[in-house]
Amino acid sequence: MEKSVCVIGLGYVGLPVAYNFAKKYRTIGIDISKKRVEELRNHQDSTREITTDELKALEMNFSTNIEDASDYNFFIITVPTPIDSYKTPDLTPVISATQAVAKVLKKGDTVVYESTVYPGVTEDICAKILEEKTGLKFGIDFFLGYSPERINPGDKEHTFTKITKVVSGCCSDSLKEIASMYASVIEADVFKATSIKVAEASKVIENIQRDVNIGLINELALIFDKMDINTSEVLEASGTKWNFLNFKPGLVGGHCIGVDPYYLSYKSKQLGIIPQIINAGRRVNDSIATHVSQKAIKLLIQNNVNVKGANIAVLGLTFKENCPDLRNSKVEDIIRELNEYATNTILVDPHCNQEEVLIKYDKEIQEFNKLRDIDLLLINVAHREFLNLSEEDLVKVFSGKPPIIVDVKNICPNTIKTNTEYTYWSL
Repeated sequence: MEKSVCVIGLGYVGLPVAYNFAKKYRTIGIDISKKRVEELRNHQDSTREITTDELKALEMNFSTNIEDASDYNFFIITVPTPIDSYKTPDLTPVISATQAVAKVLKKGDTVVYESTVYPGVTEDICAKILEEKTGLKFGIDFFLGYSPERINPGDKEHTFTKITKVVSGCCSDSLKEIASMYASVIEADVFKATSIKVAEASKVIENIQRDVNIGLINELALIFDKMDINTSEVLEASGTKWNFLNFKPGLVGGHCIGVDPYYLSYKSKQLGIIPQIINAGRRVNDSIATHVSQKAIKLLIQNNVNVKGANIAVLGLTFKENCPDLRNSKVEDIIRELNEYATNTILVDPHCNQEEVLIKYDKEIQEFNKLRDIDLLLINVAHREFLNLSEEDLVKVFSGKPPIIVDVKNICPNTIKTNTEYTYWSL
């Protein structure tokens, strides 16, 4: 049977998947957001993963109605997998997407999950939902697979087609089919995992490994700060050893590294194992935002600047550089704490959507080149626009006042870092 592809979830992961499959197969993209579907129909992508010209050249349907995919046979689920306020996995989007697919699932169809989950979700939860809703038998009437997403938002080098794709299936035939489908649309290799659970586990530990390593460096940064030692200089010296791992301190948020460890932690607790290292990495990384905001307040006090009403320019609101995504950004924690001290936070981010920032912070984004009379400059995110700022650019926003700069990402020019007339601190 000729393959047709339905992608459920059209965010920064789902849209590139759908776009690349649409080059070769009849493809439809489904999303619950009417606003998202409408913008894609108008050839606009607010995630900036696909250009307007690329969308215009794309022969693909977008819809909020799963019934429009009733005659499709290869389903890919790419919905978010967040955590709730108790840091417990929230599988609601995955379950809702699975229930939606069940409405149109037919004999011979295949469903592939790309959403990050703990091992067992695909077969132990999703398969049962599909069976109960359809009366079809898993592994006989319909087939499942898991292929972890590896898209890096804002990264134009490691794109969907250029990243090695891990795939898995519920049986040898489904594995062969799924591998063949992905191999037909990507340039990179396709790696066949031995089972769905192995593929699920491989994804979740990719981000746990990064989280733990960054947590270690962040903890070292806290120690070195107390010892009045420059962490960047320490890392530069240590980096001369051939096998030293090149991790940097910083804010760890987003919907991958800042979330995925809680998924495996949750499952391991069910098995009677309390993960020590995973939890420790999360605790350290979750504490960095408070450390940064308190450091900013201390520097204001040390420079005899009234904290109440102090103008603090916050450069960078997103969870990572060169992307517009505000979800689970630790900068929000910094701003919340600064607001508790009654400071006046001025928000600067050339990549954010003005409307989204206004909703989240009740403030409009300001342009950096219009900043004046700033008391403290807080640089959180290494956007390309901030990397290009000169000493003169940074100093003039203080309007003649002694510059106070908190440089979380250590991106300021060396002339800023070494000038003894400035107050400069980096994580």
